[in-house]
Amino acid sequence: MPAGADSGPPVAGRSPWHSLPAAEALDALDAPRTGLSAAEAAARLEAVGLNALPEGEQRTVGGMVLDQFRDFLILLLIGAAIVSGFIGEVADTIAIVVIVVLNAVIGVVQEFRAERAMEALRKMAATRAQVRRDDRVVDLPAEELVPGDVVLLDAGRVVPADLRVLESAQLRAAEAALTGESEAVEKRAEAIPAADAPLGDRSSMLYRGTEVVHGRGEGLVVATGPSTELGRIAGLLAGTETGKTPLQRRLAGFGRALGLAALGLCALVFVVGVVRGEDLLLMFLTAVSLAVAAVPEALPAVATITLALGARRMVRTNALVRRLPAVETLGSVTYICTDKTGTLTENRMRAERFAAGETVVAAAASAPEGGVWEHFWRAMALCSDATAGAEGGEVLGDPTETALYAAAAEAGRVREEVERSWPRVAELPFDSERKLMTTFHARPDGGFVSLTKGAAEAVAARSADRLTDDGSVAALDSSEVAGIAADVEEISLDGLRVLAYAMRAYDELPAELSSAEESMTFIGLVGLMDPPRAEAAEAVARCRTAGIVPVMITGDHPATAMSIARRIGIARRESEVVTGAELDRLTLEELEARVLDTHVYARVAPEQKLKIVRALQDRGQFVAMTGDGVNDAPALKQADIGVAMGVTGTDVAKEAASMILLDDDFSTIVRAVEEGRRIYDNIRKFIRYTMTSNAGEIFTILLAPFLGMPIPLLPIHILWINLVTDGLPGLAYSAEPAERDLMRRPPRPPAQSILAEGMAAQMVWVGLLLGGVALSVQAVAMELGVENWQSMVFTVLCLGQLGNALALRSSRDSVFSLGLLSNRPMATALGLTVLLQLATLYVPFLNPVFRTAPLSPIELTVTLLASTVVFWVVEADKWLRRRRTGAWAGGEEPGR
Repeated sequence: MPAGADSGPPVAGRSPWHSLPAAEALDALDAPRTGLSAAEAAARLEAVGLNALPEGEQRTVGGMVLDQFRDFLILLLIGAAIVSGFIGEVADTIAIVVIVVLNAVIGVVQEFRAERAMEALRKMAATRAQVRRDDRVVDLPAEELVPGDVVLLDAGRVVPADLRVLESAQLRAAEAALTGESEAVEKRAEAIPAADAPLGDRSSMLYRGTEVVHGRGEGLVVATGPSTELGRIAGLLAGTETGKTPLQRRLAGFGRALGLAALGLCALVFVVGVVRGEDLLLMFLTAVSLAVAAVPEALPAVATITLALGARRMVRTNALVRRLPAVETLGSVTYICTDKTGTLTENRMRAERFAAGETVVAAAASAPEGGVWEHFWRAMALCSDATAGAEGGEVLGDPTETALYAAAAEAGRVREEVERSWPRVAELPFDSERKLMTTFHARPDGGFVSLTKGAAEAVAARSADRLTDDGSVAALDSSEVAGIAADVEEISLDGLRVLAYAMRAYDELPAELSSAEESMTFIGLVGLMDPPRAEAAEAVARCRTAGIVPVMITGDHPATAMSIARRIGIARRESEVVTGAELDRLTLEELEARVLDTHVYARVAPEQKLKIVRALQDRGQFVAMTGDGVNDAPALKQADIGVAMGVTGTDVAKEAASMILLDDDFSTIVRAVEEGRRIYDNIRKFIRYTMTSNAGEIFTILLAPFLGMPIPLLPIHILWINLVTDGLPGLAYSAEPAERDLMRRPPRPPAQSILAEGMAAQMVWVGLLLGGVALSVQAVAMELGVENWQSMVFTVLCLGQLGNALALRSSRDSVFSLGLLSNRPMATALGLTVLLQLATLYVPFLNPVFRTAPLSPIELTVTLLASTVVFWVVEADKWLRRRRTGAWAGGEEPGR
């Protein structure tokens, strides 16, 4: 049994593998350098299991279906459907059942798609691996690897397990999906002394799911399956619950309150009617019908259709919604936590600063001609391993190399063209110890030149002189060295990685090529970085205008992260930056105390992203998390809404997210936020409309007995009004355009009630107004001996609600300034509902069904005029509010 193992070889987490020398790592796993024997490998496989991610507990479709019927409002609707069937209203029962089933189907589809995140993680694993077994190299399925195996790697291979590097020949791996760093990382066998080194600094380790992009090497398997970094992320992802959206929470609370109110109302009306001596069965049916009417059964359908239409609109702006309720969640987001690489930046290196002689420029086109710059651009073109793709395609090579190739080409020195006159004859590849790369070229006039590129401090330390502006050679004294150091520091402060170039001329190639990297002539400096996207700064500014705080969370270095943050307006001061190492030292409570003042997190690990999101949520914030890598998936799922990148995003991130940006454009999020706010506004407009209208029915029935009049509505009248006025006009609200200045409002407080901003008071006074108008028509008609008074009251309540629907299209703007046809579905719905109501009066075979009678021209005129009262009063109320608030045209007062 290997040392330190309880049962089988130790797994990641028991030892800091990156800080152990290679020989000690082999000893810890009792692993020979030539590979395990087949028998030993089989025994270890039996002990630790397959190198595969855990399946986890799979949810059944049946379980998902049952979950959809736990919402209080859904249960209330099911009860309403049963009651409607009991009293003979089959059409109403069918309508409610269709709504409930539709809601359940959509919910099941959403959950099923979300569960696919784990499957995407499994697909990232390598399928085959080259392994040393019994002193020979064999090709095995990656799932058969065990701790102690020695794996061979070369360019293009996916790393099959977590490996401790044993041997490296210019080995570099792309770890952006795991660490967030855009540049390939050099791997070497030397141990990293710091036991708590961040993931991105562990150059002695290779991690499962990353890709070898250059060189070759061998590694010792130290962790497999769930013990790998990728497996740990899978565990975080599986253990992350997807919370309810703000709308779901608000509707759930609203549904519970409404259900209790409806039951109380049912009992009250029944008791009042019985006390007045009304027929017992009639009062039971009336009370139950009124309770059913108080519940807006169209609400789930209106919410679902509004969200679906919003999702369709968002696809046109390159935002694909995977979880429908997430559309509205965007409108409530207060924080957007975004990855840097590929989200705010272009995910490609670019040379942005050049220094040679006494001149520093920010673009190749700005550099002087001739002199030292001729040597500078030639060195940049020739001392490179990047090559042009086929037929002028994308430049191939390491991200740094391709950036330097592009900069030299911009200066008019394309490598392939320059090499025709300066052919390469030898080279010294880059080495992490030397931190240099040198190429040797034949000169057109005879002789040779060596061109060296590398870390600025290493190149300067090995230089004896330098090129001046005119291309002549001058001694490199202490003041000149200090000047170079100052240039390096100035460029580095902007978050750029600085490289330097130097040269040396020969009549004959030196016998020892390594001697070329001594006593060189210093040429100049170049600063590189992964630049921010052109639209990122504007998108961040729009977020801040909308009251949303953008936060950068990255695995990159703090200086680089802060440089990008300053450029695009996310942060200004160093105090706004927290590193992964600092996060490790902070408890969740300590982080919660700082989280609202921190806008940049650098060098973070996946579980730390989760910690940040949870800290923000614990402070009452609604968090959107954007990202594209595997490392983002757990936080994407934990966040109130996860937003994945569609172009550069991994399948894991896309499956864990609620929304995918098809263009990877951060500004698309801002447009999605606006759409989310519009959707929430429109759902609230429907609730405001349906509850004020239902209140009118309730007050009409409740107050009539106290005024000495018979209850004016039959159960069939209540259910009909509820069906036709809630249905078509309610759905038409989903097409209502956005209010003006929508993006100048702060996000709605996450705990805000859906009845906030005066909606409850409006429900009462508009309901009383509508009920008062209906009862007034009843009283006058009965006083005048009009036989059709019940049909008049029935029609006043129905058409009065349509006027209310028209007026409530905006909470501030007049419907006349909006335009009657600016929402064509609403105009169509109102017109159709009027025709349906008139049909109950004037179509003979419907009269006995609805207990109605045709109205005379005078009766109809009075009824139509009375039906407009609510519309005019609500419009007058909006006019008074506009006068008080300076005619502001949004949905709420500025700064509210």
